[in-house]
Order: sequence, then structure tokens, then C-alpha cells
Amino acid sequence: MPRGTRPDCACGGAGDAVVFPLEPLDLAVARPGRLRQDKLSSLRAFRHQNFVRFWLGAFISNVGTWMETIAVGVYVTQSTGRAGWTGTVAALMYLPTLVLGPLAGALADRIDRRRLLSVLTTAQTLLALVLAVLALTGRLSVPAVAVLAFFAGCVNALVSPVYSSLVAELVPAEDLLSALSLSSAQYNLGRIIGPSLAALAIGAGGLATAFFCNAASFLAVLVSLTLVRLPPRPEHAGRGDLWAEIVTGFRVAREDAGIRTALVLTCLISVLVAPFIALIPVYAITIFGHGAAGTSLLATGQGVGAIGAAVLTGSLADRWGRRRLVSRMTLTLGVVAATYWLVPRFWMAVVLVGVLGGAYLSTLTGVNATCMSRVSRLLQARVSSLYTMVLGVGYALGLLTLSWLGDRVGLRLTMATAAALLTLTVAWMKRRGLLALLDGPARFLGRDEVTFDVPTLAGPATMKEVAVAKASGASSR
Repeated sequence: MPRGTRPDCACGGAGDAVVFPLEPLDLAVARPGRLRQDKLSSLRAFRHQNFVRFWLGAFISNVGTWMETIAVGVYVTQSTGRAGWTGTVAALMYLPTLVLGPLAGALADRIDRRRLLSVLTTAQTLLALVLAVLALTGRLSVPAVAVLAFFAGCVNALVSPVYSSLVAELVPAEDLLSALSLSSAQYNLGRIIGPSLAALAIGAGGLATAFFCNAASFLAVLVSLTLVRLPPRPEHAGRGDLWAEIVTGFRVAREDAGIRTALVLTCLISVLVAPFIALIPVYAITIFGHGAAGTSLLATGQGVGAIGAAVLTGSLADRWGRRRLVSRMTLTLGVVAATYWLVPRFWMAVVLVGVLGGAYLSTLTGVNATCMSRVSRLLQARVSSLYTMVLGVGYALGLLTLSWLGDRVGLRLTMATAAALLTLTVAWMKRRGLLALLDGPARFLGRDEVTFDVPTLAGPATMKEVAVAKASGASSR
């Protein structure tokens, strides 16, 4: 599935993922004002036929993604027996977002998103086929998986903001929260079904069977792209400097306090807690002594919790507001993650990973809501790409650091300490009033004195003229 996160990257998809992916579409956009509370508010996007078609295509592809993800995670862990190698392979998939993420956002804001996503999905299909052929011919190796993970990461870095912004075109603004929450739900529904099918496929035909299933699943995305009908987009006024448009996205994120705070939280979560996703095979195989079946069970448990959170997050945001949602869920995330890594029994880990998956999704939903709701649709892909970049690079760095450190001093102690550090940091931010910035007005303050209005989904904002005019030229007029 094309990822938007949705480690998603927010949020987001690449069905050719060869390592445990993040929640690429774990994002939601706050609606203007306080809308009427609705117990089924997260399901409203299903009223739109275009969204349903796209949703189904992404879901089928995600099932294939998780089949491949489980197969690769089991292969690397059983081949090396080291958390460090499993973490390294996963990290290679997200490091390219540091360079390609901002570029993807600018491209998605300039050209036809459906055509771009079709090209990128074709590239994902080819990478998945290479992995399947290597397994079928007996030439699969950890270095080969690592190389394919890196190339897949390059494609995924381009896919994520394109997918997120394309979803925003399929529904009206008032149903965008619902659309993104349901995208998270289908991603995690794939997490429930895919691991079970992976265990069956590996048992029946080996790793190659799971890999070929993933390659075939991309056809669903390509078909859905031919069926959806998109509204006419406003003409892009700036056909000039691509780099200037990338700089505009960075300046918007730097100068708005709410977006800055959201990105700081994203970095903390991605470094200190998110690596639990890629380390599920290590936890199941090396610590509890379970194989592919145990790995699939933990991944499924996480998916069940995430689906529950995806359905409830819209209602919780209506009831609590975005700041309270982020504050409460982030504190819960750290506590649950620390407990998950310390439990003595496997069945306890299965239960807690469901709670952890739900808290993880809700937290990133609230955090990414800030990024997406504080800018107009002409800037959404660029801001989304920055979220994806922070989430992906933080995830990669966290994996590299925590997995190799875990091999030396103990994985349980390392991961539990990191989760506790997240809780302490967020509690300090809350005490200092920094989280209140998430609910503040969208104001972009620079060093210059001249300002002008910028339309946002949350209402009018004020941006320094020079901060945009120098970066985007005619497109800012």
C-alpha cells in the first residue's frame, strides 16, 4: 500500500516494505472549530465513493505488505540472531527520507498526484518482484535484503506525502479527519490479516510465496487509481524554482510554533518508542523463543489495538481537543511501552502490544493533526513530507542506536529506559506549557516586519512576507 506515515509517516504507503514499517498514515487533520460530536464521526468518509475505491485498493496492498514484512523480519532475525542487524535493515528503509522526503512534498504540490503515485507504485512492484525471485532461486541474503530495503526506502520517501495529499483530494475538508483515520484503520487491518496469511504462506511454500503475494497486491492500488475521479486542482502558479518551494515548507514549519512543537514530539516518539515495531521479531524469537507464529501474533495484536484507536480517535479529539489528546496519549504511550518491554510472559506482551499499538496510533494522529491543519492544501504535501522525514529519520536513528545497544546491555532494559525517558520529557513539556502551542493560532513569525494573510484549514494565519516571497517567488502572490 502507498504509505503516507503514516514508521507512516503520518499518515502514508509502500507495499513493497521489506521491513517493519511505521504507521505511515497515522495522521488526522483537525476540523475547523468544534464540530458536532458524532459517535461514528470516524466513518463519515465512507460516504464518498472515490475514497472507498482508493481505500479498498490500499487495503489489499497492505495485506501483501504485511505478508512480506513478517517474512523478512523472521528471515533476518533467524539468520543473524541479533537485534542490531534487524534494526539496521529496518533503518536503511527510512534514512532516505532525510533527503527525498522534502523533495517529494514539493513534487506532490506541483504535478499530477495520481500519475506520480502510479509511477512510484510500479517501482515498488518491481522491487518486490526482485525480492521474490531472489528467495525463489535460493540467492536471498541479509546484504541483499538490506540493499533492497534502502531502494524501497527511496521510493517510499517519495510515496508518503503524495499518498497523504491525494487522500485529502478525495473528500471534503470536514471529512478529512475521518478519511485519514480510516486510512490508518485499513493499514492496521492489513496488519491483522497479513501476518496470519504470511505464516500460512511460509509454511506452505516458503518465503518466496509471501514475497510474490506482496508483488501481486500492488495491482489493487494501480486499479484503484484508474477508477477514482479527482476534482480539478487549482493551477500551480509557480513553475519555477523547485528548491525555493522546498525551502518554503521548511520555513513554514520553522516559524510556526505549533508545527515546531508537533515535529519535536514526532522526533521523540520515533526515536524512543517507535523502534518496537521493527523489533517485534527479535522480541518474539530471541526473548520468548517463538518463531514466525509468535511474530505474527504480536504484529496482529498491535494491529487490533491500532484499529480500535483509529475508530475512536475522531471522537476523542472532539471530546478532549487536540492538545489533551496528544498530551494524554503520549504519556500513556511511554508508560505502556516501558511495561511491554518488561513483562515476563508472552501472553502479557500480546495483550500490551495491542494497547501500545492503539496509543501509538492515537498519539501520531494528534501530533500530525497539527502539521496538516495549520496550512492550506497547496502546502499540505510539503508539510506532510517534513513530518514523514522527521518520523522516518528519527525511527532509523532510534533503531540503530537502541538495537545495537540492546545487544550489549540487554534489549528489555534499553527499550524500557527509552520509553521512560519519553514519559519524563513529555511531562516536562506539559509542565512548561509547551504543549499548549498545539492549540495556538497559526502564526508564522519571522524577523521581518511586513506580514500578509495565508489561508489555512484552521482559519487565517499571518506570515512574514519575506519568508515566503524570497522562497517561492510568484507562487506566493
